[in-house]
Amino acid sequence: MLKDEVNKAFEVLKNGGLILYPTDTIWGIGCDATNPEAVEKVYKLKGRAEEKSLIVLLDSDNKLQSYIKEVPEVAYDLIEYAENPLTIVYSGAKNLAPNAIAKDGSIGIRIVKHEFCQQLLQRFRKPVISTSANLSGNPSPATFDDIDEAILQGVDYVVNWEQEDRKEKKPSTIMKLEPGGLFSFIRK
Repeated sequence: MLKDEVNKAFEVLKNGGLILYPTDTIWGIGCDATNPEAVEKVYKLKGRAEEKSLIVLLDSDNKLQSYIKEVPEVAYDLIEYAENPLTIVYSGAKNLAPNAIAKDGSIGIRIVKHEFCQQLLQRFRKPVISTSANLSGNPSPATFDDIDEAILQGVDYVVNWEQEDRKEKKPSTIMKLEPGGLFSFIRK
């Protein structure tokens, strides 16, 4: 049941653990985005350089102000009208684990419209890290079956939801949005 899976994932996040979970895009490795020790575990598991910042998920755009110093007004329109999952990189990240934030002070945030993620984020009441469930340098997994055994073994909990979904999913579109409203695409 969805509620059971949300509760199990919640307990792991609360205790600083890592989850492997379905998102509105591809399967992700997640942890508490405000816990530096948990974020460190994500980098270690993926074998990823800490200079590469991570993406954070939120369940509602009204929470952006809690994690971004100055949210450009156009961000709300971009989120509302995006046809595909959209990660926006904002300047001036705050209230997040320092090792989740890029060296230039920016952070990528996606507002998810995915049932499992929405319920988990509402229950957890904090942002959750979402990085592709692959070892650094390897391709992102299109389905659950493509996830490397090292990732499956390296997390504290594998969410038992949508594992049978064979529909290939793609990573989100990523755009950088400057405080003045200028934006550029990083990944389309």
